Amino acid sequence: MHSVVRGAGALGLAAALLTTAVSCASGSSDSGSSPSPSSPTTATADATATTSTTATTGTTGTASAPATVPPLPAALTGQRLAWQTCPAPSAAQGGGAAPGAPWECATLKAPLDYAAPDGRTVDLALIRSKATGPQPRIGSLVYNFGGPGGSGVTTLPGFAKDYADLNTRYDLVSFDPRGVGDSAGVRCLDDRATDASAAVDGTPDTDAEVTALDAANARYTAACEQNSGPVLPFVDTVSAARDLDLMRQVLGDPKLHYFGLSYGTELGGVYAHLYPQNVGHLVMDAVVDPTKDPVQSSLGQTKGFQLALENFMKACAAEAGTSCPTGPGGAEGTERIAALLRDLDARPLPTDSGRQLTQDLAVTGIAASLYSRQTWNALAVGLQEAMRAGTGTTLLALADAYLGRDQQGRYNNSAPANRAITCVDDRQRYTDADVRSQLPTYRQASPVFGEFTAWGLTGCTGWPVPGRSDHPEVSAPGSAPILVVGNTGDPATPYEGAQAMARQLGEGVGVGITLEGQGHGGYDTGNPCLKEAVDGYLLADRVPAAGTVCR
Repeated sequence: MHSVVRGAGALGLAAALLTTAVSCASGSSDSGSSPSPSSPTTATADATATTSTTATTGTTGTASAPATVPPLPAALTGQRLAWQTCPAPSAAQGGGAAPGAPWECATLKAPLDYAAPDGRTVDLALIRSKATGPQPRIGSLVYNFGGPGGSGVTTLPGFAKDYADLNTRYDLVSFDPRGVGDSAGVRCLDDRATDASAAVDGTPDTDAEVTALDAANARYTAACEQNSGPVLPFVDTVSAARDLDLMRQVLGDPKLHYFGLSYGTELGGVYAHLYPQNVGHLVMDAVVDPTKDPVQSSLGQTKGFQLALENFMKACAAEAGTSCPTGPGGAEGTERIAALLRDLDARPLPTDSGRQLTQDLAVTGIAASLYSRQTWNALAVGLQEAMRAGTGTTLLALADAYLGRDQQGRYNNSAPANRAITCVDDRQRYTDADVRSQLPTYRQASPVFGEFTAWGLTGCTGWPVPGRSDHPEVSAPGSAPILVVGNTGDPATPYEGAQAMARQLGEGVGVGITLEGQGHGGYDTGNPCLKEAVDGYLLADRVPAAGTVCR
């Protein structure tokens, strides 16, 4: 199971899962013209315009960085975007059909290294749907759907109906952050090698299996360095936040209006810290806890997924009775799933595709289905197939959606981007001994997910770029009020993270709202109370009372 320290994208993953609950997602051939990650384009310009403070990445990719960054040249702050009909998404973005009207796409140039803004640039892929009126336009509302590693260019059109009311007064805008999709997307292993890497046991039981897992991680890291080395030091969240402010200026907005989901909440918090005076309306949904280190975060996720699994099993027992594959749920249901996983460790199951459902892929599929209550039925079908029919087709489809793999065996770049961004952000590096010492705690937190998330801690070991910090800095004194939405049943970004974020943003800045619900994120569940609160804030400047609870 791929460890996702900050939580997978709230919507991009949900879209893939809903598509693949019955059949795997379809792909398309690569398209687009973004520069190769190893060959950023070059921009020359006069040095004028915006100043900003606080550390960013250095030219050598080390953890040290200047306390300030130079002004951006006018060629960047004054660039005019050439909006045009969107092409079909590239393979790196996940493939599929072109979004069609009313969507327009453009490319924004940003410095590869904000410490050297007159140097090389990267092209950032953008998409928008212009405000529909008839009321006056407020500005652009920029979305980040999480990951890190999710393509906003492919995700936003699929969920635009949820934002139709907001689209009346905002241009809806999203983008592929640096290192993602068509924005100098990080490339590591090719598709065949990625399949081979996924076949390595992610929960080693013997010294030989530990050695094999370490070797697989080393091969992955070496491939990332070989194929994307020049951009790896510069895909950090601070640089992405600076991209947001450049985007704000080029879009013509005096303030940034932003909607961040999952990892997008961390990006929004870092932005608010860097540019508190530039915050307009900012919504955080499915909130990352900025106070936790990777061990604390992944342990929290382990508990969150176990809680979501127990909620699923309870609902399954209530609705299906004895036909529910996890029986009455609780400890018995958890043991049924754990027993299935132990069997898969020795004997993977066949699938309709000819591939096998391994233990790792089964856990990934189970976790993936818990991101949305809408995919609980697919989980019940998948578990029933595996436990009673001895086949793994549905669980494999769920895992493929999570991992960004289409029916033709092509992967998008969400997993490489996730690892690259996580590893350049987080200073901590963990050894096999560190993991072994943590295993009892993780197993106690969840017999189903514990070992998988624990061993995921070694993903950044040996990464060629040092991590930047122990925690993201999100304090934002002087910022306008920021809405912080927490869902009590969220598996990937547990509810406590929203409370911590609201506190860290500062008194009078973080405004906490609670949804008593299930799934990753709140706004797109369609809860009327929550929608009214968020829409009132974004459209009418009504800041809800802190502590508002929606049921």
